[in-house]
Parts: sequence; C-alpha cells; structure tokens
Amino acid sequence: MYIYRHRMVCSYLSIPSHKASLSLLSLFVMASSFFSKPEPNQVLFEERSCARKIILNRPHKLNSLTYEMISQILRNLEIYEKDPMVKLLILKVEKDFTKGLNSSVKIKDGQGKAFCAGGDIIGIFFSINEGHWSFGASFYKKQLTLDYMLATSRKPLVSLINGIVMGGGAGLSMNSMFRVVTENTVFAMPEAQIGLFPDVGASYFLSRLPGFFGEYLGLTGGRLNGNEMLACGLGTHFVLSKDLPLLEKALSEVASWDASTISRVINGFSSKISLKKDSAFRRLETINKCFSRKTVEEILSMLENEAANGDNKWIIRAISSMKSASPTSLKIFLKSIREGRMKELKDCLSQDYTIACHMIRRTFNHDLFEGTKAKLLEKDKQPKWEPSRLELVSDEFVDRYFEEVDDVDWEYLQLPIRPNLAQTWESKL
Repeated sequence: MYIYRHRMVCSYLSIPSHKASLSLLSLFVMASSFFSKPEPNQVLFEERSCARKIILNRPHKLNSLTYEMISQILRNLEIYEKDPMVKLLILKVEKDFTKGLNSSVKIKDGQGKAFCAGGDIIGIFFSINEGHWSFGASFYKKQLTLDYMLATSRKPLVSLINGIVMGGGAGLSMNSMFRVVTENTVFAMPEAQIGLFPDVGASYFLSRLPGFFGEYLGLTGGRLNGNEMLACGLGTHFVLSKDLPLLEKALSEVASWDASTISRVINGFSSKISLKKDSAFRRLETINKCFSRKTVEEILSMLENEAANGDNKWIIRAISSMKSASPTSLKIFLKSIREGRMKELKDCLSQDYTIACHMIRRTFNHDLFEGTKAKLLEKDKQPKWEPSRLELVSDEFVDRYFEEVDDVDWEYLQLPIRPNLAQTWESKL
C-alpha cells in the first residue's frame, strides 16, 4: 500500500519515484496521514534498567509528528523526570537500522528511512482551510513546548538520528545533549520553499554553527549528511548504523546521569569521518563571505558574483533554491537567525510561535497556504508568492510578523520555568 501511495504521489507531482526530492517527498508523505485512519502505537516507550526509550513509530509516514505523538511524549517525559531511577533518555525510531540511504534517497517503502521528517503540515493545512486556524496554533504550541522540555530535560537525552531529519525532527533532537548521527543521516530545513520558515528553535541552534553556516542552511534548505553534521556541530558523535544496536544496549546499562560517563560510552562506538571534496562545509570561507551580508538581496548578489568565478555548482543550487522560495519567508528567517544569536532558546521558540501564528492565520499574506498547495498538492510547483519579489518585502512588513497577533484569544507562548538549558556536548571529530 505504501509503495502504491509513493508512486501515486510521485506521478501526481510529475517526478520519477526513484528521483523524488527529499524535501517535497518527505512533506508530501505527511499528506496521506491526514486522510488515514487513526493509528495505534505511533510512539512507543520502553524501560531498560536506568534508561527510558522514546521510540517514534510511524516509519511509513517518515515518522512525521502528530498531536497525539507529541502529547504522549510530553506525558511520559514528565514521569521520567520525577523518577529517581531514570538516569538517561534515548530518542530513536523503530526499525531505524537502514542500509544505504546516504544523499541519494531512494524510498521503496517507509521502513527505516527517516528519523523524523517534521510535523503534519498537511493536516494543519486542511484543518485551517476548514476555518479552524486555532488548531494549527494549538498543535504548534504543543510541539514547541515539547522541544523546550526535551532541550531542558533534567535527564541527559541521547538522540540516535539514523535517517532523514527535518523541521519538527530537528526540533526534537538538535538541542539534546548528545546527537548521534550515522552514514544514513540527512539533515535539511527547507521550510521557506513552502512559505513557512525554519522554525522549532532553528534561529537558536543554526545561529550557533560556525560563521554564517546557519544562514546558508536556512536560506537555501541545503542538505547535510552525517559527516557534515558532525563537522559543523549539529551532531556530537558519528556511529555507523550497524553499531547502533550495540550502542543502545551499552547506553541502557549506564547507571549514571553524568554526561562525561555517557560520552565515554558513545565514544567507544564512534567512527572517524572525512568530508567529501564537494561538501558545502568545505566552502565555509565563501559561505561566510556571502551569507554575512546584511540583507537577502545582498546575499543573492554576492552568490551570483561568486558563481561567475568557477567551482559554482553548489552556488547555482543555492541561488536556484533561494529564488524559488517565498521572499517573505527568506527575510523572516534572516531576521530571526540574526536576532537568535543574542537570545536564549526559550525566547527563540516563543518568537517562532508568534511568527507561525501570523502565517497560519494569514494575517499578512497567504504564502504558507499557497506554497503548500502549489508545491505539495498540485502539479505546477509555481506558487504565486505575495509579495512576489524580495525588493517588495519591506523591513516594516517583516517586522509585523514579530509583533503580537491581534486576536482576543491569542497569547504569547508561555513556556514553563525550567533550569538552565541542558549542557550541549561538543562535537567529537
């Protein structure tokens, strides 16, 4: 059934099933979840000695997050934090020991291809189109609250990221203390392509990357593999997927919440990495030169100048991606990440909620709905952005997305008072 749906979706989008793009396919797979019957056991929980495992269990839907999954994880997280017997948490996926995913993603079935491809954007799309924008706000509030609770967990959190991780999946894992990546890991934040913006705290964790690499990832939706994630700091350890079962077993036997102890256990299974010659992270000097510019227009202009100087394939891809994205989304993200460098995670998540509420409420434009419809649900893939060009998106227009929503029932996101953000372990190169 999944194979049929995959082929049907690819046919509908006029793309060969074996060449379906990561971002569009991952997001479109979420669409089928809106029309599906209720699914049992979308997230599983296991106890192993002093460890507690949180297991995402929707592999046929790329483990896209539903409201029920988020609610269940929050409930169990509260229990684990109060239990003195629990020493560490493991976030993983069911059937995640896949073979040969790498950068050319070929999906024959849903099993084991994703850590988490994001939230159920299509479900929100249809609910809001029925006139219930508050459902999207409720879903988003719950999701951002979970991201914050995991990031500030009193118990060390180890995320085993073996497969596609995008959007909401990054929100779950990128602020955990330990982020184990593999040869199958593929990271991307392509939200601007559908009129959204890199959210779920991206303005916090992307702004902490070397130089202006975070701007590059958020504005272009560029993909990283596990090696690149470790090199830039999004990952803390690289472990071959074949060794994950042994690592998981070893972690389950750890009887301490001491971060150094846990790190030594993971180090025992870690492998050395090397970056490919064409890796974007090897272009950090050029990326810093271009993406340090003050405006999106200046960034694009710098990229176009660099493209004329040779070695330009990655630059051409970056330019093409930015030109096909929502101009409003690009400018919102640039302002967000620049401000995020000076903010705590709590404030970044609260700002994400405000911006997203404006988008799902269609306060100022319809880009999120236009992009979702044109790029995920229809064949043309040519959304009519409004405003349509970068120069038409004024600073004053962007600033309005960062202001409170004019609705009598709306409130700023109020996250609970928590201890300081959990220590994020250094990348182990």
